[in-house]
Amino acid sequence: MALMELRDVCTYYGNIQALRGISLSVEEGEIVTLIGANGAGKTTTLMSICGIAQIRSGSVTLDGEDISRKSPHSIVAMGLSQVPEGRRIFPQLTVLENLDMGAFLRRDKAMVRVDLEEVFDLFPRLAERRNQQGGTLSGGEQQMLAISRALMARPRILLLDEPSLGLAPLIVQNIFEIIKRINEERKTTVFLVEQNANMALKIADKGYVLQNGSIRMADSAERLLANEEVRKAYLGL
Repeated sequence: MALMELRDVCTYYGNIQALRGISLSVEEGEIVTLIGANGAGKTTTLMSICGIAQIRSGSVTLDGEDISRKSPHSIVAMGLSQVPEGRRIFPQLTVLENLDMGAFLRRDKAMVRVDLEEVFDLFPRLAERRNQQGGTLSGGEQQMLAISRALMARPRILLLDEPSLGLAPLIVQNIFEIIKRINEERKTTVFLVEQNANMALKIADKGYVLQNGSIRMADSAERLLANEEVRKAYLGL
């Protein structure tokens, strides 16, 4: 049984259909990526999973349980955390306060402290700036903070929406290396939505190509990287 599964999910904005029967699965321990052009429906897919965009038909299951009609905070409590596009940290709060917000639903205070140290080990720069306001951090540091805040909820599956957006190439490389470490060292399953298809497919186990609200292609990341159609449309080759 897949850790997370979408079955024939259709989502609308008013009368406009954004997702047209999306089906995909994420197995425990995998990195799965969803790639596609701007406007393909990638963010809507994440919003549908998280309960922010209400799906009209189909289902989303987490570990076999239907979460399609659950509230966003209930879904977080079940072990699913999202790093939204554009980071959306709390700019007036310090780094530490932002991280505390990520652990808001947790009651295991001793483990929260352990996780805080693990986050600072992943991102030493955040440890150096722990008392600095989030809004004064660089774009790359804010992305690190957004990922760390999501990790503080101790998710079983981490959803990432365009983590490379607006970042310099060296920072992008670092962020993707950290995502790989999170998967391997913390044993956290990752569902990665990303326009930088080349970087995403290099760290993923499998991938889905989204086009106009529909899954156009699904295969192992390795085969998608070698696919001529993918290379021309999404890799600029």
